[in-house]
Amino acid sequence: MFTVSLICLATSGCSEDEVGSVSLGLFTTKDIKIQIFNDPKVLGVTCHLSHVKADLDFSDPSDMGIACRQTGHITKEMIETINRSKSGEVVFTASKSILFKSMKIRRIFDAKNQTLMYLSYSTKEIQGSHKHSLSTVPLWGTKAWKTLINRDESSFSIDS
Repeated sequence: MFTVSLICLATSGCSEDEVGSVSLGLFTTKDIKIQIFNDPKVLGVTCHLSHVKADLDFSDPSDMGIACRQTGHITKEMIETINRSKSGEVVFTASKSILFKSMKIRRIFDAKNQTLMYLSYSTKEIQGSHKHSLSTVPLWGTKAWKTLINRDESSFSIDS
């Protein structure tokens, strides 16, 4: 397994978390890379992140897309460990240039709708815009939903 990974890294520039690569053309050094990201605290969530990798440039383009889905159990204990502030917490970071630009994924919990939101974004403004993409994972139907939620007519809340 290690040898296969080492050969893969040496010959194609892929990594173990890379699950896809699409060339943008014969006369470009840019490819769309698709990486897998597993939430370190909410183990039942897997995200796929697509972004452009420019092999011979000092900086990669800031465009990206993200899609996150429930791929396993999400429990009350997992949800209790996450940051529930409005700004959430950074759960993934990758460098996109040699100077100060990175791509981040931030997990934010929407308590009212019992949904995990995953925001991917660039930390550097490009052409007047901070590039970003959003994906959501509802907790409905999970072990967390069944054990965490008190349903009343006005709102949802997490049991203490």
